[in-house]
Amino acid sequence: MKIAVSSMGKNIESNASDIFGRCPYFIIVEIEDNEIKKIEAIENKNINQMGGAGISIAKLIAEKDVETVITGNIGPRALDVLNQFKIKIYSGNGMIKEVIQEFINGKLKEIKK
Repeated sequence: MKIAVSSMGKNIESNASDIFGRCPYFIIVEIEDNEIKKIEAIENKNINQMGGAGISIAKLIAEKDVETVITGNIGPRALDVLNQFKIKIYSGNGMIKEVIQEFINGKLKEIKK
């Protein structure tokens, strides 16, 4: 399973970002047997886009075959795009490593349309 976490930094020791579309980075984590197997950081090049930053990054996340997104807040248009790709969205904050463990343990709340 691939998970994308909106992030303030480039690694899992960074804090999750409260903002989906304008966070500096996304940490993409592959989880297998409830363990982190692979980590990739991608820079959000849409951060300074005048409009539609959330939509653009949602499409990029979908292209990376992500199944779940963890973020603080997400706008309605980005939420719609992720829903179209059947990507689940969960609310989480704190250090990414801990947020991912909370997800694995089933403690995060799903954000529904």
